Amino acid sequence: MNYNIRGENLEVTEAINDYVEKKVGKLERYFDEPVTSEVHVNLSVYNDEQEIEVTIPMKNLLLRAEERHTDLYAAIDLVVDKLERQIRKHKTKVNRKFRQEGAPKYVFAELEKEAERQNGASDDDDIEIVRQKRFDLKPMDSEEAVLQMDMLGHNFYVYTNAETNETNVVYRRRDGKYGLIEPS
Repeated sequence: MNYNIRGENLEVTEAINDYVEKKVGKLERYFDEPVTSEVHVNLSVYNDEQEIEVTIPMKNLLLRAEERHTDLYAAIDLVVDKLERQIRKHKTKVNRKFRQEGAPKYVFAELEKEAERQNGASDDDDIEIVRQKRFDLKPMDSEEAVLQMDMLGHNFYVYTNAETNETNVVYRRRDGKYGLIEPS
């Protein structure tokens, strides 16, 4: 793995660099061949919290995880744990498909998928919408939308902007402040 380690509001020392390479390097044990992709690691400090973001683009898989903690080394450990879970989940799916290819259950599942494709149904089994809501978008300004969101106890709120008459979204950020999404 080729490491690209950057620090934001933080100097990346030799010790931090070695620790990141040692911990992230352990992920190579999950792959049959050595990983040749570049590992992008962003380390940053916000107030009392350390944040680490790791992105590993691979041919058939994009691994990405981020974690915040008061201790940088603990954050590195937590983000590596997240990446390991992602790899295990992906490998389990791949192995399950490989094992099932000869089984009658798999053959019937493939026939069913083919019939769905011909009927225009979705091919993606991983995404399942379990609930659907419909509601009228009331025209309001962003401050009122934030108040409505807080009153409902949600992390986001969709509304029609009274000034532009476009659909907007306000959301609560991790730092407790609010964000606004507007169409361009």
